[in-house]
Amino acid sequence: MPDPTFTLADLMNLLSEKAGLPQSAHTTDPDARFADIGLDSLAFLSMQTELEYRYGIAMPDDSPDRYTLGEIVATVAGASSPAGMA
Repeated sequence: MPDPTFTLADLMNLLSEKAGLPQSAHTTDPDARFADIGLDSLAFLSMQTELEYRYGIAMPDDSPDRYTLGEIVATVAGASSPAGMA
């Protein structure tokens, strides 16, 4: 179920909790990607699993380079999906 209150800060907190993202690497840039904050495909997989568990959201592509952080937030928030995201 989408969560319209989900924000980029929520995503940063989830990534800290589930993927070990340090506070110092948190960003407010919605155009950033996983590599920009020092995370890899294993962190992306961990995030995918947690988003599915918490929100019922499936990120269809396993590549962390596929999405910006803003696109991930928009998907969870239930906003209009960017092209290729369902």
